[in-house]
Amino acid sequence: MSLDADTIRRIASLSRIRVSDEEVERLRGELNGILAWIEQLNEVDTEGVAPLAGTSRMALRMREDVVTDGGIREQILANAPERIGPDGAFFAVPKVVE
Repeated sequence: MSLDADTIRRIASLSRIRVSDEEVERLRGELNGILAWIEQLNEVDTEGVAPLAGTSRMALRMREDVVTDGGIREQILANAPERIGPDGAFFAVPKVVE
């Protein structure tokens, strides 16, 4: 299946996307490539292949909900270019709001 320029403009109109005339040819090539890939996928023999199970049917493993402080402050702050606060416990960051 190959799309022409008028079809590309129609798709853009339905999608409410403004497309210039210069972009139509680029989009035409991209969409034709996508459609060719889909046609190639349709040729794959999937006879006897079971559908994938969705995650909605799977029960998630539960873990105990325990709050911790992590206990690795020094490892986290090891790469900080500058530390501030008591015992250098915080990252120093530049002011971003004036």
